[in-house]
Amino acid sequence: MPWLQSPAHHRWLEGETDRLLDFGRASRVPDGGFGRQDEQGRLDPGHPTELWITCRMTYVYALGALLGRPGCGALVDHGLAALAGPLRDVEHGGWFAAVGPDGPQGDEQRAKGAYPHAFVVLATASAAAAGRPGARELLDEALEVQLRHFWDEDAGMVVESWDRAFTTTEAYRGVNANMHTVEAYLAAADVTGDVAWLERAARITERVVHGLARGNAWRIPEHFDADWNPLLEYNADAPAHPFRPYGATVGHWLEWARLTLHVRAALLAAGREAGAWMVDDAVALFDASVAEGWAVDGAPGFVYTVDWEGRPVVRLRMHWVLCEALGAAAALHAVTGDERFDTWYATWWDYAAEHLLDREGGSWWHELGVDNAVSRTVWTGKADLYHAVQATLIPRLPLAPVLAPALARGLLA
Repeated sequence: MPWLQSPAHHRWLEGETDRLLDFGRASRVPDGGFGRQDEQGRLDPGHPTELWITCRMTYVYALGALLGRPGCGALVDHGLAALAGPLRDVEHGGWFAAVGPDGPQGDEQRAKGAYPHAFVVLATASAAAAGRPGARELLDEALEVQLRHFWDEDAGMVVESWDRAFTTTEAYRGVNANMHTVEAYLAAADVTGDVAWLERAARITERVVHGLARGNAWRIPEHFDADWNPLLEYNADAPAHPFRPYGATVGHWLEWARLTLHVRAALLAAGREAGAWMVDDAVALFDASVAEGWAVDGAPGFVYTVDWEGRPVVRLRMHWVLCEALGAAAALHAVTGDERFDTWYATWWDYAAEHLLDREGGSWWHELGVDNAVSRTVWTGKADLYHAVQATLIPRLPLAPVLAPALARGLLA
């Protein structure tokens, strides 16, 4: 029996979900929000309370609450309180990137980013799906901020960041922020019933996948100027940047493959037309990631980035890339029924079990070296659970609606 259809494997996934949720409980910051955890699960005092971490953990515990795990609802409420309180910019709108004992932290000129604001939408939409008090009001506020400041109707994409007062936007556009915006808009569409959010997600996806990826041998350009001209040498002197690395990011090809299929499923569920290109392009992105990313230097694991000829640049193995590989394989198997996707899925869980799951300290190691030993070059500690928890749930859920609304409707296999 294929792993993806195995009740026994599903039971194992459920156990792994619970193991992760138990680990992340210690990320709760007493004064509000959630923080990064170190390798043993303790709060890392070297970071402020960050918006993206708080939102991702609020989202994770919304999933936990929908799974009926005791204590998760209170953690969702704790995250929502931070979004309604210290992380919220009452004066200018939106949310601060980070806060510390002395107030807002970080780069004043990039104070309001599309990347963390996408996670505000995802967190509040998921909390609303879980029926948590105040979540829908925060979601409505977050969507208003999206339309007023981030969504660019002419480009069919979101802008990258603003200063605190939303007066000056950064002269940079990024695909990473747009990718997470697709996920957020899908959740917003499911929770609000407003199909316009699905249409926006579809526009972003078509431009990135059917345009940028297909037109560049599936190596998705990530960095652009304000007019959406590609900046192919961006961060060539900082190739291992955690959010804006040089070159093409293999894990994003896998993530876009999966998201394309989520968008397709949502369009079909809404009675809308879904282009035939969507499955073809998702398969092509998956195949390119395997050909250029998996075990290309003689050892198992996905390299982090490649150059524009497909040669590895940063060979570190990031846990999130493997998580996205699992999700993409599950999604493609669900759509195509092709057994090769189940074979890759099983291969990658075996790899995770051997190298990434930390059964002593908890959670997953976030970064490995080329020898698959624990590395701490880009990511120290165990920042959050977002990717790993999704990897345990995507194989057990339909592609539409997205995770939290699907759990709310009782669609878990």
